Amino acid sequence: MAAAYFENKENAEATFELFVRNLPRDRSYLIAAGLEQAVSYLSTLRFKKEHVNFLRKHSAFKDISPAFFKYLGKLRFRGELWALPEGTVLFANEPILRVTAPIIEAQLVETYLLSTINFQTLIATKASRVVQSARGRSVIEFGGRRAHGPEAALLAARASYIGGCIGTSNVLAGYLFGIPTYGTMAHSFVMNYETEEEAFERFCRTFPSNPALLLDTYDTINGAKKAVAVKPHPTLVRLDSGDRYELSSQVRKILDNANLKRTRIFASGDLNESILDDLTSRQAPIDSFGVGTELVTSRDDPALQGIYKIVETRRNGELSYRVKTSEGKRTLPGAKQVYRSYDVDGRFEEDLLALAKEKGPTGSKALLVRILKHGQLIRKLPGIAVSRKRAINELNKLPARFKNLWSPEPAPVRLSPRLQRLSESLWKNPQQRVAQN
Repeated sequence: MAAAYFENKENAEATFELFVRNLPRDRSYLIAAGLEQAVSYLSTLRFKKEHVNFLRKHSAFKDISPAFFKYLGKLRFRGELWALPEGTVLFANEPILRVTAPIIEAQLVETYLLSTINFQTLIATKASRVVQSARGRSVIEFGGRRAHGPEAALLAARASYIGGCIGTSNVLAGYLFGIPTYGTMAHSFVMNYETEEEAFERFCRTFPSNPALLLDTYDTINGAKKAVAVKPHPTLVRLDSGDRYELSSQVRKILDNANLKRTRIFASGDLNESILDDLTSRQAPIDSFGVGTELVTSRDDPALQGIYKIVETRRNGELSYRVKTSEGKRTLPGAKQVYRSYDVDGRFEEDLLALAKEKGPTGSKALLVRILKHGQLIRKLPGIAVSRKRAINELNKLPARFKNLWSPEPAPVRLSPRLQRLSESLWKNPQQRVAQN
């Protein structure tokens, strides 16, 4: 497409929006994540000499002029980026990103933007559900070994922290993003020694200030009895299998009877929001959870259907709106803004989706903010802790009926009258000439 645009001397400025048409199963909201990586990509977009040479040799480009490859070597992103700040709660059809740039630049960035925003938004949202089901108990992202590759593991740790987890077992994520890191021992550490007692003693001797022991390599209850006899005493014990409700109750009694009332119980092993909701609703004596596979893959619905669509073009100063009208996939025209309204108690009330130059309702808040102008960063991105705090605050403002784990109520999002009229007109005749100066 870039080559075709170039060879046809296409110089239109285009606006694309990235949004989610259909939310994952049992979700009525999403949490925006991935903006930091998107901004880094746009700011550093380059075609090196070796990249251009590789493309030049591709059979698809045998008829393309040398001028196009010279153009690629000088290409930089020179456009605008508007975005929802990371940690923002959003709903179906609301733009997460809005890109305005020369058509080639705006088109080329599609795949990367979709990849990083889709994945991190999906995982941040999943994390918020898991954290909600924990009912105030801490949740740690524990899924690096089950993620779809090392990069996915890294970004899943980042998104999970934004979504409400207190930390991760991924040490690289801690190093790169400043996320708190946590861990215990593996079953292999216990199995390496002749006896469980020896393994516990050696581990506690190595980490006397804060020893954490894994109890279920052989038998959880026997493991707990051996753990309380070790000195220094463990400050945390981990349950990784079996009936976590019954086992945690029995282990709690063993710890309390040994006067280890401050020793915490940590549970892991194929946990998800449904299991956590059951455990916490029954007041299982578990202090914190490690959630891995189900979290970093969003296993119940593992692909966010975010899309990146052209919504308007500008040629020689003249603006034309664009829509797609294929069955089940029609889009809304024009660059848009989201205006959020709150009730007297500061709780979410509704969103208005309007054309970008429209004014929002009195007292509403415009959600999309400009991040890049002429390809340059004009708004400093906050640290990940700020994004995490934003997500927590926004979820606290969201009424419970929109956060139900199962069959939540769809959030109210309405179109402005002007956007509604424009959309209906273009849906009837998508190739009509609709323009404004």
